[in-house]
Amino acid sequence: MGAVTWGLYNAIILYASFLWLLLVVGYYGCLGCLEDERVGLLNLKASVNHPNGTALSNWGGDIIAANCCRWERVTCDNKTNRVIQLDLSYLILDREWREWYMNASLLLPFHQLQILDLSDNELTGFQGLLRLKKLRVLDVGLNGLTTIPVLSALPSLKGRYLSKLEVLDLYGNNLMGSVPSIIGTLNRLKSLSLGHNNLNDSLSIEVLSIISCCAGLCKLSDLEELDISGNGIDGNLPPCFNNLTSLRTLDLSGNNFKGTIPSSLFSSLKLLQYISLSHNSFEGSFDFTSLFNLSKLEVFELRGDNKNLKVETENSTSQLPQFQLRVFRLSEFVLNGESRVIPSFLSNQYELRIVDLSNNGIIGDIPTWLLVNNSKLESFILSGNQLRGPLAFELNAKYVYMKHFDISSNLIQGEIPPDIGSILPNLQALNMSRNALHGNFPTSMGDMKTLFLLDLSNNNLSGQLPQHLLRGCISLSSLILSNNNFGGNFPAESNLTSLSYLFLDNNSFSGKISRGLLKSSALEMLDLGKNSFSGQIPDWIGNFSRLISVVLSKNHLEGVIPTGFCKLGELQLLDLSSNKVGMSIPPCFNLSNLKFLHLQSNELTGDIPNVLSRLPSLFILDLKDNKFWGTIPPWIGSLTSLRVLLLRGNELHGSIPLDLCRLRSIRLMDLSHNNFSGSIPPCLNNLTFGAQDGIFLTTDGFPFVRGFDLATYSYESQIILFTLYIIIQSGPSNEAEKVDFTTKWRFESYEGKVLSIMSGMDLSWNNLTGSIPPELGDLSEIHSINLSGNHLTGSIPETFSNLKAIESLDLSHNMLIGQIPPRMIELYNLAVFTVAYNDLSGKLPERKAQFATFEESSYEGNPLLCGLPLNQSCSPARAAPKTPPANSDNEEKESWEVSFLWSFGGSFGVAFFGIVAFLYFNSYYRELLFYFIAKNLTFLRL
Repeated sequence: MGAVTWGLYNAIILYASFLWLLLVVGYYGCLGCLEDERVGLLNLKASVNHPNGTALSNWGGDIIAANCCRWERVTCDNKTNRVIQLDLSYLILDREWREWYMNASLLLPFHQLQILDLSDNELTGFQGLLRLKKLRVLDVGLNGLTTIPVLSALPSLKGRYLSKLEVLDLYGNNLMGSVPSIIGTLNRLKSLSLGHNNLNDSLSIEVLSIISCCAGLCKLSDLEELDISGNGIDGNLPPCFNNLTSLRTLDLSGNNFKGTIPSSLFSSLKLLQYISLSHNSFEGSFDFTSLFNLSKLEVFELRGDNKNLKVETENSTSQLPQFQLRVFRLSEFVLNGESRVIPSFLSNQYELRIVDLSNNGIIGDIPTWLLVNNSKLESFILSGNQLRGPLAFELNAKYVYMKHFDISSNLIQGEIPPDIGSILPNLQALNMSRNALHGNFPTSMGDMKTLFLLDLSNNNLSGQLPQHLLRGCISLSSLILSNNNFGGNFPAESNLTSLSYLFLDNNSFSGKISRGLLKSSALEMLDLGKNSFSGQIPDWIGNFSRLISVVLSKNHLEGVIPTGFCKLGELQLLDLSSNKVGMSIPPCFNLSNLKFLHLQSNELTGDIPNVLSRLPSLFILDLKDNKFWGTIPPWIGSLTSLRVLLLRGNELHGSIPLDLCRLRSIRLMDLSHNNFSGSIPPCLNNLTFGAQDGIFLTTDGFPFVRGFDLATYSYESQIILFTLYIIIQSGPSNEAEKVDFTTKWRFESYEGKVLSIMSGMDLSWNNLTGSIPPELGDLSEIHSINLSGNHLTGSIPETFSNLKAIESLDLSHNMLIGQIPPRMIELYNLAVFTVAYNDLSGKLPERKAQFATFEESSYEGNPLLCGLPLNQSCSPARAAPKTPPANSDNEEKESWEVSFLWSFGGSFGVAFFGIVAFLYFNSYYRELLFYFIAKNLTFLRL
């Protein structure tokens, strides 16, 4: 009985377990996703991860996890449990990077799929066709597609597949040529983005407008959103855009559209809410009032440096716009002709969040009434105009939504309002640079807890930095106070823990460099140049491990270069020039990322340090005007990235080493005012001196850019992503390099783009000998050559007529002989030319082209030169007779001998008797003479 009971019990337990299993399987099988879709998803996962990726890691698992409707990135229909949405975007971080061709057949199990997102995956293409009849949204943006094979075969399918597609996002791929004509067959399409591809064929826009039958883009009557921005499409705006009467979003920015913006273009597009025409090549005149009837318009953008387009917002009518704009960006155009007034219709706008009227030449006072009328204004940009007067706010004003306030590059005078910290309490970026502001730093700015950018550079502000600012602005990331009159020392206490960029250059700060900077451990750029800081360079600067740029030039710093610099592994620029830094460079100075080293005008001594050979990334090495001696070391040729080498004004000697000929990327080389001897190496013709080298000499890390979303407004769109993202940029657009180089008889400073194209070689004022190598004539891209002040001999090479880019050529103060090559008149860029103080002879080059501009000073000190502009004629009439009569010569010679003998005899007699008479009448000197003879000429006694 017990055994039977026990067996029955086991059977019941087994049966209950079986029922439970059936329930689980039934629940997750019937109520969960379908098995074929689950398997399809696993196959898709395997394809994405091949060969060893880890994406979609929670897909699969035990029986409980078999319900694929609960997997991440998968959405199922609540009733049918069929997969209707797949989010496969941005899987690149979880799989091995490679070109990815997706097999479209992997999507066949998903018959009810409506939304497919494959964006941002480095997707290169598809294999096969997307046979998805229910698909409404296809997002393949931010990939690497060059063609759209999934669409190219659609005509043969007669709309069988993708016939319900409403949203197609191809933004940010590599599509080339013309807009795919097959897009015109997607007659249910409501949103289309082809932005930022390479659809720059001049025929592209024609394809848009003349596609046969009803397949043209302009026939898509249901189209609500169109983005073809960033393609460089050429031509005029197609009139057929008038047919897109359902359009509410139109982004044509970043192309090369030409001609006028026809006022009639938008007359039938009554539903438009968003218009972006920025960064094109429009010309003529655009009447903004033609948009006044677009009652739904919320966003209008027309930006881009284009002075050929005149925008008019004023007219003689009293009509007011029917819209209330949220975003109004109109910048870098000729606005309102001669009146240059701020658009008056803005006085009737009360919902603005962004106003950008920068670089339009607007005159008048700062329109702070815009802040009063638009209480939710977040970004206010009026930079680059001609606004005058003081910055004045209403009494007790407070604008809590304002984040970005930029009135830089105007003519604003007066003081900064002392209560600006309470008026704009939530400000994140404040730029008032390049004005005429004066007075002290408002203490209330220390109350701006969210401020991350403060740029007051290029004004006339003075006084000390308030302690409250450095303690209260805890979010400050960029502080730019360059080119003012601030003084005192940087406060010893600071709480700027987020500070990354500090520019205090060209002020009157003094004292030692403050330890208050130590709290700013995230510092990346530090510029204290052109002040009056004194003492030694602190070793603790080495604690700022993120530093990219350090500029301490033109102060009164002394001592040695601290070893703390050896810890700055990210450093790209170091400028200690024009101080009193002595000794040499520390041997630990092994900074592999250093690109720019400026140590000129100090008191550095000894040989050029070998530690510099361990700087493989060096672009500029400036050691001029120090006290280095010895020779140029042979390792100099290993610095193959070097663009600028400046060794002027030291005590270097020896020959110019052949190792310099290995610096094939060099642009500027200055070895002048040293003691180099020997000949000029002919192999210098191997140097390109900037030919076909477009590298700009700047540091990484700038410009300072940060952005934020609007807090009180968002535009509903399937395809517009970034337009309402406020981007803030300030400070130098990269720390532009500057070098000094003598050319055209002037000591010039070159920086930025000018430096990138300047090239020259200065070997002047040394002890070089020998002839000028004719190989130097191969330097067809060089702009300046100076060989003056040496002992060069021989003639000017004929090959110098090949220096087609030369602008300055100085060969003066040498011992050159012969004629100036006549073909040098073909040097059409030559602006400065001198061969003064040599032994040149013959006729000067024909006075034409550039040689017609050179005056007598270019040739002085060469007595055997003739021709204009010299006063010495080359005519043979002035020459002496070639065969003078022989007896004339004999007579002259005989007469000269007789004259010489008579004059010599007379002079001798006068001198002899004059001495005898002097001794006869002067007993003292007579006795002194006899004493001298008796003491020193004893042989006379014999």
